[in-house]
Amino acid sequence: MTFQPVIVGSGIAGWNFLQRTYEPQFETFSKSAQISRDVDYFQKNIGEIESAEALVSDRRLLSVALGAFGLHDDLNNTYFIRKILEDGTVSDDALANRLTDDRYKRFSAAFGFGPAELNTTSDSRKMSTIADDYKIQSFEVSVGEQNDTMRIALFAQRELTSLAAENMSDEAKWFTLMGLPPLRTMFETALGLPASFGQIDIDQQHEILREKTRSVTGDDTITQFSIPANVERVTQLFLARSQIAASGNGASANANALTLLQSASAR
Repeated sequence: MTFQPVIVGSGIAGWNFLQRTYEPQFETFSKSAQISRDVDYFQKNIGEIESAEALVSDRRLLSVALGAFGLHDDLNNTYFIRKILEDGTVSDDALANRLTDDRYKRFSAAFGFGPAELNTTSDSRKMSTIADDYKIQSFEVSVGEQNDTMRIALFAQRELTSLAAENMSDEAKWFTLMGLPPLRTMFETALGLPASFGQIDIDQQHEILREKTRSVTGDDTITQFSIPANVERVTQLFLARSQIAASGNGASANANALTLLQSASAR
């Protein structure tokens, strides 16, 4: 039986509780029988996998491999996943490079089955990292089954800080953020952007996101999120707006969300 995370309340109050109890909850979850079995099986068998076909043919291995990148919903899409792996990421026209969701590129690169790539499944260190990521992502999925805004907030705590430290231009970081659905959702909600936002020109989206972020934090770069306080500010604004939207008071969501955020910051 898998331990179910305890979520107490919603919005900023619920988030504060989850942050305080994260470490013991995650440790208990990671030691759950099903998670332990999945990780043990992966670590014992992944080193024997030498092709994309072999990986997608082993459902248990594929479940961990996909889960480590938050792609567990693709478990049954074996033809698609095999294509992602076999194309690799070196060629510009590789399938993973043509998708807006950056997680597929990371997934493909992690195993190195594509042309001119090195198979990494025999690298125990890299495979252990994937197993650890599987535990983290699985915990977040379990949190999301109870409260999806909490799942997105947890994802953001990891990914936004990591993205801020990447060795790439800030513009590239913004486009990477826009290609990660949980981060995109968090920013669109936190910044009060409409549901139709994703339908406008991609460059215009980029400009608006930067402008709106600057209005909240005083800085329009992704690099600023190497500072935990900046990550937390956007996260709490996201949670506050989500809480107000869920209450059905959409017309006053902006003002109420800011009030909640200011109240939380004053504590």
